[in-house]
Amino acid sequence: MKQIARLGAGLLLAAGIATAHAEEDVRIGMITTLSGGGSHLGVDVRDAFLLAIEQSGREDIEVLVQDDARKPDLARSLANEFLQRDRVDIMTGIIWSNLAMAVVPSVVRQGTFYLSPNAGPSDLAGRMCHQNYFNVAYQNDNLHGAMGAWMREQGYQNPIILAPNYPAGTDALAGFKHLFEGEVAGELYTQLGQTDYAAEIAQIRASDADSLFFFLPGGMGISFMKQWAGSGVELPVFGAAFSFDEVLIKAVGEAAVGARNTSLWAHDLDNATNHAFVESFREAYGRTPTLYAAQGFDTANLILAALESAHPDDQDAFREALREADFDSVRGEFRFGPNHHPIQDVYVREVVMGEDGEPTNRLLGIAVEEIQDIYYPDCKM
Repeated sequence: MKQIARLGAGLLLAAGIATAHAEEDVRIGMITTLSGGGSHLGVDVRDAFLLAIEQSGREDIEVLVQDDARKPDLARSLANEFLQRDRVDIMTGIIWSNLAMAVVPSVVRQGTFYLSPNAGPSDLAGRMCHQNYFNVAYQNDNLHGAMGAWMREQGYQNPIILAPNYPAGTDALAGFKHLFEGEVAGELYTQLGQTDYAAEIAQIRASDADSLFFFLPGGMGISFMKQWAGSGVELPVFGAAFSFDEVLIKAVGEAAVGARNTSLWAHDLDNATNHAFVESFREAYGRTPTLYAAQGFDTANLILAALESAHPDDQDAFREALREADFDSVRGEFRFGPNHHPIQDVYVREVVMGEDGEPTNRLLGIAVEEIQDIYYPDCKM
């Protein structure tokens, strides 16, 4: 893998400097969140992606990495640099849906492939789908919808639901309600990046809800759970993996124990590919991977599998190779629907206290088998 510089803390980063680009080489531009709130999401995507490329042993792949600092304007500017200056063949890396909406449509219209390792806004699954856009993670609704279905099956009848007011947040609550198939006690929207949840907790306390479902990724989830633990409100708590990844629950501590969450992956998922991934990631970086790392690893391995068949310059052949998804996923069975979004199982996990005295996720079972987003009929590829 070319143009990789070893920096501090054992992390690999692309140097990001344009060099002579051999015609047969493949250049990948990664824009992801490496600083500010929620940066651990982008760090895990980056680290796992680079680990997969390194494990492949290929010397003809150049990965350029840039930090979007969770700013849409900066992400858009970096994308233009990758396209116009660096002439990348493939782009990836974006974590946040508002950034994806600022970048992806322009990238794919200009003939470059974009593979999402995380963000899955509904518009890109439906009316704004594109033949050069592939989502290797999920459509935003999926994990939330799966929890709605699972909570319904467990007998919960009146949940109160909460999320930030941005594309992934509105998708989250829409997805939950779609598969919960019942009335909710209330629907609360917060500001993106909010840190004080006293007003929302007071509304939850005053409701007649029998449970709480929330989506607050990154530092928002840490702030909320710590305030929730000190509030004295006693309701069972549910969410998706975005609010209960391994980094977040360790930051929250004991207050996270008992919460259940849906995920397309778990570090204790029993398949050979996943065992090898978790072990190698822990060895390389000294920590347990999160969902974001699993998605970054799968995204890189999908690209590697497609490159065995075609170079991105042969767009039709490379696109068809991506559609085949002929790689061993850490999550088990994986295939694309007609809108290039996954059809996959979604699991339920519970936060428990690990043997090391720190919270961790434990796999409980499957919430929904082969879930597919509801927007694919609007995709007119």
